[in-house]
Amino acid sequence: MHDVIVIGARCAGSATAMLLARKGYRVCAIDKATFPSDTMSTLLVFPVGMDCLERWGLADRVRASSCPSLRSWTMAFGDLALSGFPWSPHGIQETLAPRRTVLDKILVDAAASAGAEVREGFVFEGVLRDGDAVVGIRGRSQSGGACEERARVVIGADGMRSGFAAAVGAEKVVERPALTCCYYSFFSGLRATRVEMHVGVGRSGVVVPTNDGNALVSVQWSHGQFHEVRSDIEEHHRKALAELSPELGERMRAARREERFVGTADLQNFFRRSQGPGWALVGDAAYHKDPITAQGISDSFRYAELLADAVDEGLSRRRPLSEALGDYERRRTESAMPLFEWACRTAEFRAPSGKTRDLIGALQSNAEDTSRMMGLTAGTVLARDFFQADNIARILAS
Repeated sequence: MHDVIVIGARCAGSATAMLLARKGYRVCAIDKATFPSDTMSTLLVFPVGMDCLERWGLADRVRASSCPSLRSWTMAFGDLALSGFPWSPHGIQETLAPRRTVLDKILVDAAASAGAEVREGFVFEGVLRDGDAVVGIRGRSQSGGACEERARVVIGADGMRSGFAAAVGAEKVVERPALTCCYYSFFSGLRATRVEMHVGVGRSGVVVPTNDGNALVSVQWSHGQFHEVRSDIEEHHRKALAELSPELGERMRAARREERFVGTADLQNFFRRSQGPGWALVGDAAYHKDPITAQGISDSFRYAELLADAVDEGLSRRRPLSEALGDYERRRTESAMPLFEWACRTAEFRAPSGKTRDLIGALQSNAEDTSRMMGLTAGTVLARDFFQADNIARILAS
């Protein structure tokens, strides 16, 4: 009998398992994968996520993996470009972008070191119930043997297509259509030292330096272009980057692609009901938005903390578990909804208006407000605050 079973042991799952194990609970974390292994990702850990890694004592392990410290961003809108770093309420001035083969392994090991039992190669097959309450899971171990495990709380952290969410009937309570498609790969010889975001009409490109001197280079297009793009991925990827930034296009000509392209058009936008009797969801299983703002890892960290605190309150009987989990879902949704709306708006790839170009032009000589604008992407500044009429008027006047 476990206190908590966590299904899925990547960013959200391992973090949740680690935090609960550190609180003294008997935790079992399962995943169908074995680690290290890769998964589709934007890689970026923004200041919100960096704050978590620092407090958890894991940031130095990531840095030691040959992952570069990124302390400068460029956001280019055609002929207008901004340089700076996203504003952080904690004064953090660093972004890391580790490969998921690196980051997920560090998190899995941290969960195990905290006392969690980690079972790799374990396939989840269904839930056990006592009336309406979830009391455990059914599955198959790495050796293929069927087994049942019971727990006071079962947490689904098994991604956007969560099998656990389907098993408990966690319906989507907010849903938007897919807005973009994307393809990325890893390149050497690119001379990339900072995070680069190139924004255009109908597409955008991102360059993210990562482990071993390589850089992730991703392009997103409007969703309707997917079938055309996948007819010749390499050519469309090359052409989009050259049109977004001729300078980047030239650097790409000298770079070498080290791995196959990875991409998808299945970029869903939704919130699921994220808790019920004996269960909860976290990470992409609970809510997912277009990756254009690259907030997925940082969101997984912050909401893993929120859920771990709620489970602790319930299991320690400081408050009823159902009340604590309901409060977790409410607070998560209130916090995440503005980020969700901004990602969906950004993913529409609207042509910049004259006022927008005036704003970007004014920001070029305004480091403080450039930092706050970059915070829109990093999730540390809300669009409803930044785009208040008096704030925009102040920036333009300055």
